[in-house]
Amino acid sequence: MKRRTFLQTSSIVTLPFMLRGMAVTTVGKSSLMNLISPENDKILVLVQMVGGNDGLNTFIPLDKYEQLVKVRGDILLPESKVLKVRNENAFHRNLTGFKGLYDEGKMSIIQSVSYPNQNRSHFRSTDIWTSASDSDDFVTSGWLGRYFDVNHYQFPVGYPNAQYKDPFAITMGNVVSETCQGTVSNFSSTLNDPSKLIQIYETEASTSQDGYYGDELEYLKNSVRQSNEYSKTIADAFDSGRNMASYPETNLATQLKNTARLISGGLSTKIYVVSLGGFDTHANQTNGTDTLTGEHADLMQTLGDAIAAFQNDLKALGVEQRVMGMTFSEFGRRIKANNSFGTDHGTAAPVFVFGSCAKGGIVGENPNITDNVTDDEGVAMQYDFRSVYASLLIDWFGVPRLEVESILFKDFQHIPIVEGCSLTDVEQEELIIEAKIFPNPAQNSATLTFKSNGGSVHVAIYNVIGSLLKTVMDKKVSAGNHEMSIVLNDLPVGSYFVRIVEATRQKTLKLVITK
Repeated sequence: MKRRTFLQTSSIVTLPFMLRGMAVTTVGKSSLMNLISPENDKILVLVQMVGGNDGLNTFIPLDKYEQLVKVRGDILLPESKVLKVRNENAFHRNLTGFKGLYDEGKMSIIQSVSYPNQNRSHFRSTDIWTSASDSDDFVTSGWLGRYFDVNHYQFPVGYPNAQYKDPFAITMGNVVSETCQGTVSNFSSTLNDPSKLIQIYETEASTSQDGYYGDELEYLKNSVRQSNEYSKTIADAFDSGRNMASYPETNLATQLKNTARLISGGLSTKIYVVSLGGFDTHANQTNGTDTLTGEHADLMQTLGDAIAAFQNDLKALGVEQRVMGMTFSEFGRRIKANNSFGTDHGTAAPVFVFGSCAKGGIVGENPNITDNVTDDEGVAMQYDFRSVYASLLIDWFGVPRLEVESILFKDFQHIPIVEGCSLTDVEQEELIIEAKIFPNPAQNSATLTFKSNGGSVHVAIYNVIGSLLKTVMDKKVSAGNHEMSIVLNDLPVGSYFVRIVEATRQKTLKLVITK
């Protein structure tokens, strides 16, 4: 059995060793040459919202409030009780932490993030988000793991070493994040309580054995040695570090508190993954008709307060310009509420990028919600989640675009979510394509008009659950106004979305087909 096969079939990849209350898996070190180089001390913190977050209850499109009342009035916050950031948008009233970061220019909100052919299974959609793969590709490596593999394909042999003495990624919890899974080994350590680290007992060397058994035994012994060495550097950083802000007494806040302390203690780890569960709110999202309270309201309080405390701590510690954070969840919820004061699995939802170097503002338009929302309709995608990943790799870590294309996919959009440490708002007119479709409703055909800046234009039709049905244009066009006819007689009666993409710009339009 080859080592790669052994790792894929054994528990060592997913089951961590326990070190005095801390779990340390067989982890890898990534060179990420740009990301890990001594010249680049930047850090990315991923906040996973497990279960599928209701984006329409998190960042509320006030210009669609009347439509929302009709389809989710039983769970919708009163318009007078939300945290308005402008006339068209508001945070959930418990997201005071997010509102504060937004007001300080430390949060970029990317609207309606998803992927083509949305899968509404928790497990499969999580795999897609962590692997950055197409929905019909089954990839066992993570998007950061593949980048780590570029220059550290020999890991774990030879790590840690004098140049790379610390873990390159840490997952707060018991199971390593699949975002850091390489083709052979996971490049992340798991960590519960850094104040209670122990060393794993290393048995005395036995007589060497030939063959696959001997190879795998040596690999396991090396993993134990590696975990012990990493646990020492983590403990040293924790002892040297400190916190200067107060945190709520929640699990997420504790994860972020430990992250800030390790950063202040000098740990050179580049990727931290923290998580908050409970977002699968099929029922009791609100406490009956009291829409101000309930499970989702509690989650919003926990999320916003923890991230705000973390950002305050980073500022007080003098390290906030080194750290960028990003939330993600496997999918959003459906537009319509169900009959249990909850919401079912949907499609797109907003992603929140936070930090003093985030380009504060809102990227994209409010979700396209009409008066004829179907029962299974989700928020239509505006931005592919891999475009968010690519933009962070390029603008935050300085990874060459061609290398990013090989790790993710070639046709990603560059999204302006990082801009030094300025407080400049995103200019919406630079990101939205001028486009219209008529007649609407339509029967056998419709006409799409759009204004191009010149370049490659991609136009595709999706159904209401996020499945890509057909591509109607994928070619370069000249700058100026364009008009094209779209044949619709091959599609059944119903609601659809037409998505137009050109470079950094996009537009999603709803189209209804009738008889």
